[in-house]
Formats: sequence, structure tokens, C-alpha cells
Amino acid sequence: MNSENKNKTAGHSPFRNWMSLAGAVLTAGSFFSFLLLFVLDSLAHFSNPYVGILTYMVSPGFGAMGLFLMVFGFWIARRRIARTGAMPAMRIDLSRPRDRKVLGLFIAGSLVFLLVSAVGSYQTYHYTESVQFCGETCHGVMKPERVTHQNGPHARVACVECHVGPGAEWFVKAKVSGTHQVYSVLLNKYSRPIATPIKNLRPAAETCEQCHWPRKFVGDKVKTYDYFLADETNTFHEVKLVLKVGGADPTHGPVSGIHWHMSVANKIEYIATDDARQKIPWVRSTDLQGVVTEYRSPKFTNDISGYTIRRMDCIDCHNRPAHRYRSPEDAVNIAMSIGEIDPALHWIKTNAVSVLVQKYQTEDEATNKIAARLIAKYPGDARISHTIAAVQQIYRDNFFPDMNASWRSYPENIGHKNWPGCTRCHDDEHKTIDGKKKIVFSDCTQCHIILAQGNGKELAQATLQGQTFKHPGDEIPDGFKCSDCHTGGP
Repeated sequence: MNSENKNKTAGHSPFRNWMSLAGAVLTAGSFFSFLLLFVLDSLAHFSNPYVGILTYMVSPGFGAMGLFLMVFGFWIARRRIARTGAMPAMRIDLSRPRDRKVLGLFIAGSLVFLLVSAVGSYQTYHYTESVQFCGETCHGVMKPERVTHQNGPHARVACVECHVGPGAEWFVKAKVSGTHQVYSVLLNKYSRPIATPIKNLRPAAETCEQCHWPRKFVGDKVKTYDYFLADETNTFHEVKLVLKVGGADPTHGPVSGIHWHMSVANKIEYIATDDARQKIPWVRSTDLQGVVTEYRSPKFTNDISGYTIRRMDCIDCHNRPAHRYRSPEDAVNIAMSIGEIDPALHWIKTNAVSVLVQKYQTEDEATNKIAARLIAKYPGDARISHTIAAVQQIYRDNFFPDMNASWRSYPENIGHKNWPGCTRCHDDEHKTIDGKKKIVFSDCTQCHIILAQGNGKELAQATLQGQTFKHPGDEIPDGFKCSDCHTGGP
């Protein structure tokens, strides 16, 4: 480069070009968004893994794009210098109207971009905290969880409050988990249905107990269960009972009942030999004095050192607190009890359950075939139209063929009717080594007292002392558990 060309380029940086300046604005905007998202996420009570993706992946991505534009503009400028020996002029002369207009547009565009970055980052932050985002952004993957959440008792609790919760440790874990979830969805590597229990779900003591107090003395609760038998007239059968929920706080009442398991005075541990935690062959109880009692099922003689020992917490019984899939039988019973399905239609209990449990490839196919099959069962009966709509809604709320998700996929451990639940341990078979103590199953009155059962005049014969359970229809053979026959549907 001769001295004349050197003079032309003296005092001019190759970064002084419109492309590099645009890259600088993009980099500044991404850095501002990163800081805003980082502060919002750090101050939030509950961390959101998807905000981590925005903060640590999307914002830096735009920053990298801005740096690329800066370097690319620099490279073009250097090539022009090498080729022509002259620095491309980038002079702003405010005395010229065109220059004033260009500069004004650039400054206005930069300010608008920074404003949009700030507002967009803030609004995106709040959107990623919403149930709508968690349930809909991943297309059909989370649809079953979204629908069952909306129909459940925790519909007003945001997903992140249970699935993430507060704290720095789980903040980091949530970032890693959220990134992996996005990867799984993009590459179609997720399981159908979503596997449970979730291995990396934080302990219930750190999430559920933010609102619920497990030691609270609940006492007894009266529950009424309405059933319709699978016969021609859909015979009504009601069971009214007292559930001995009890409590675990000795300052408010006796440590007894179902919540005895959660008493600070009792430490319950167990081993599950399957991923779903339905097979529990070993249980250990430690009381406040440190006395340890170990129970084993008859065939479990294994060395426990090779197994993971889990301490029992709320989620071991309340395992479907926010995403409950009702079985066809239970859902139809409820719909009949509130009049959505007309009990006067002969065999409607049997027919409604039957059409629900058929194999359908899509929701649209299910909707059409449910209608066609019920119309064929009740031709010309005007009452069937309302019943069809109710059965179709039951399907939409509890069956998701795209994800292979239904009540069959997710055992529910509250109670013991459709799934083993309580009887995973309470089966009369878990005994101490010497056989002197066992975890009781046969004494139903430990957990509940039947006040009345049946229909009509039978219900008028309520007794506070309790009644022996009378199974409608066939008698139950000794040793049979409810879930041996009741499966929620055929």
C-alpha cells in the first residue's frame, strides 16, 4: 500500500461499516435480554427450565449472530482495502439531509430493536411460566398432562411449582432437564406414554409441602361412592363410609389413621422391584425410639444391599395429584350419578364402558365410532344424543391415542379398587422374619368404617358402629383383593 492509500485509510477502522454496526446493535440487544432474563429468573420464587433455554441458549445465539455480522463486516472492509487500497467511506455529515435521515433511521431502528428485545424477553419469560406453554408448545407430547391437569384439583397451580420448585440446586437441574426435553421433542425421542414415576422429580417435602402440611390432623372424613352395576337396569349401589385419615401431629390429635405413615415419629422405607413401584416385597419401619421392624413378602429372600431403598413420602400414595386419568368405569359412574349419562337407558353402563375401551387410532376416529356404536345400540331413542356427547367427552378427557396414554398406563395408588395401591404392602403376606408381625390387609376397619351400603331401604339402615362389606352380586373369595377383579374396564 503506497503512502497515498495509507493516508486514505488512516484513522478509519474496518469496523466502521453498516454491517458491523448492525451486528453491534444485535449483540447489545442480546446481552441486554440475557441480563434481564437472568435477573428475572434469579429473583423468581420458582425457577423455570424453559427460561433457562431462553437465557443460556437463545440470547447467546443472537449474540453470536451479532458478533458474526461484526466480524463479517470487518472482513469485507479489509478485503476492499486490500483490493482497492481505499477504506470504504462511512461519513455522516449532518449538514446533508440524506445523512441526517439515514442516521435517524439507524438510531430509531436500534432503539426500537432494544425496546422490542426488552419487552419480548419479559413477555416470553412470563409465557414460559404458563400452563399453556408447558402443555401446548411441545405439540401433542404434553397434551395428556395438560388436559388432565386442567380437570384436576391442582388446575390453578402452575406446572413449574411442582416440577421445579425453589432453590439453586434444582435451578441447575431444571436447566439441564429442560434442554434435554427440547432435544427429545425435536428429534422425536420421547416415550409414548411419558414414563412415570419421574426419576428426577424433587421430593414431595420440597414441593407439595409448600402448600400442604402432612402432619395436620385431619381426623375422619365421610365419603360417599355412587356406583351403577353392569346389569340391564344399571342398578344403583351406594357405599357411604368413614375414612380414617387421622393425622401425624400428636399436639392436635392421636397419631393414627392413614396419615400415620407420614408421622415424624415413623420412618417408613421400602424396596420396589419394578420401575412403576407397584411391586414392593420389602418394607422397614423405624419408630421414634429407634426400634426397627422389617417385613418381607414370602418369596423375597434377597440381600437388600443390591436395591435402592426409598423413604415413603406423600407421592407414594398420592401419585396422581395433578394428572389423573379416570378409568372408564369410574368416569361413567360419575357421569351417570350427575345425569350426564341417562341411567334409564338399559345396559348403558355396560355399553358406555365397552365403547370407551375399544382401540382407536385417533381422537377423531374415537369420536365418530363412539357415536355410531351407541346409536346402533339405541336406534331411534332421542335420549342417546346427550349420552353420546358425555361419553365422547370422557374419552377426550382421559384417552390420548397419539401418546398411548390412558388409565391403563398410569397406576393410581390412592385406595385399592382398580390398582393394588394400599395392598402393595397391606396384603397379609408381608411378615417379619419370625412371622409374629405382619402388615394387615384383612382388617378393613383399620382405614375405614362402612356406615351404609346398597340402595333404597338398605341405605336407611346406616349404623355408626359400621357394617360388614357386602359385595353386590357374587361373594368375594377369601384372600381376593379388589384390584384382582376390578381393573377400571374390560
